[in-house]
Amino acid sequence: MIEVKNITKKYGNFIAVDNISFDVKDGEIVGLLGPNGAGKSTTMNMITGFIEATEGNIIINGYDISKKPGKAKKQIGYMPEGVPSYQELTAKEFVKYMAELKMVDRKNRKEEIESVIKQTGLEEVQNKLIKNLSRGYKQRVSMAGALVGKPDVLILDEPTVGLDPKQILEIRNLIKELGKKHTIILSSHILSEVSQICERVVIINKGRIVAIDTPEKLETKTQNKNIIYVTVEDKNERMLSIRDKIKNVEELEYVKDNEDGTKQYKIVSDAKIDLRKTLFDILPKEDITIFELKKAEVSLEDAFMKLIDDRQENINKNEEEMIIDKSEEENANKADNEQQTDKIENNVEESIETTNSDNDTTTKQEKGGKE
Repeated sequence: MIEVKNITKKYGNFIAVDNISFDVKDGEIVGLLGPNGAGKSTTMNMITGFIEATEGNIIINGYDISKKPGKAKKQIGYMPEGVPSYQELTAKEFVKYMAELKMVDRKNRKEEIESVIKQTGLEEVQNKLIKNLSRGYKQRVSMAGALVGKPDVLILDEPTVGLDPKQILEIRNLIKELGKKHTIILSSHILSEVSQICERVVIINKGRIVAIDTPEKLETKTQNKNIIYVTVEDKNERMLSIRDKIKNVEELEYVKDNEDGTKQYKIVSDAKIDLRKTLFDILPKEDITIFELKKAEVSLEDAFMKLIDDRQENINKNEEEMIIDKSEEENANKADNEQQTDKIENNVEESIETTNSDNDTTTKQEKGGKE
């Protein structure tokens, strides 16, 4: 449905998006993630045709947006960040205006406007001015504007930004419903939202793609430790002393005392090793009663931060290597220059000595001739 091929966007010497490629399948919901300034909105604006890519191609449902912009854009419903809308219009008037802009067939226009208003839950406020609506309803109006015209693709830029928890839940459920009939790309700073809605995630940092995968696989890939929290009753204070009896434990540390007299401990092992069965076997033998044992799960937030940090580490490492290489090159050039200088000086000295020698010989010859 959507193919992004080697897209680059430059503003003078600044590269906002640097040679990225990904695709979105028909009926898929894909999340676009990244820190501020990563290039998410720039990428979305290029996909919608709002700005033109410096290099590369974007194909929407078979149409290259740079070669057939009209047909490509007709496939897209775009909800930009910030809910831009005409505040003096009613919700229904705005949806009608968007239907006219998208040249929805007159015969079906009224029916489609009513359908979109119902779909986005705007029936009760459709005749109210947009400026008098709550932030949540304004988001719904913007969503309705994107939906009218029955686009196959929806591009949603921060659809829940600025909403309260109830409104976020409502918009989230609406997006899930829309995903049954539309292909969706959405960006969001709320990573828990992305993990619940999106089937795949594209993580961008500094204009480049860091990772593309399902939320679940990203979480698994970035988990390098297995962490277990165990709550126990330990009357004889033996918990910290049993570390040597449990193989493969990397860390065993006290966390806190609980009000009921139990204590919580954190046990760390390699990601490939699960110690839960071992703990259930060993602790009772040491007269330690287990009240609770739970494995700490890696969240999408954890995966996101690790991928971004790793990417930054690599960038810093590459920059350091470039500086070292440049310094070595400068030193090598300096050494070459010094050698060349020494060679020139030696040649000059040799030339002077040769000249002096020749002069001495000539002088002697002249004196001999006179005698």
